[in-house]
Amino acid sequence: QVQLVESGGGLVQAGGSLRLSCAASGRPVGTYSMGWFRQAPGKERDFVAALFRSGNNAYYTDSVRGRFTISRDNTKNTVSLQMNDLKPEDTAVYYCAADSRLILSSLRSWLSWDHWGQGTQVTVSS
Repeated sequence: QVQLVESGGGLVQAGGSLRLSCAASGRPVGTYSMGWFRQAPGKERDFVAALFRSGNNAYYTDSVRGRFTISRDNTKNTVSLQMNDLKPEDTAVYYCAADSRLILSSLRSWLSWDHWGQGTQVTVSS
């Protein structure tokens, strides 16, 4: 069983940057698919980015591609989300997720992921 703890959220002006980090304990992140989702008030939890457990291919939702970068550090057992050129519509609670049995076609559905962190708030002011 893996435990996930996010950090790095905060308040930033539009155009600014933040780096979210997800620290995993209990199991190596290299054995899991790792992802980031976000949830704005009154909305569903949406896919942001993910790394499939095999290989280094990164997957992004269209609205963040080119602005956000997901990366994995196996030595530190962490997964990070570098967010650049932030927009007010990026405001949400961001959640780290992990799953050891995910299939690629289910990557973008939050219902497919087994393990979640507590979330970290990102607020982008205009």
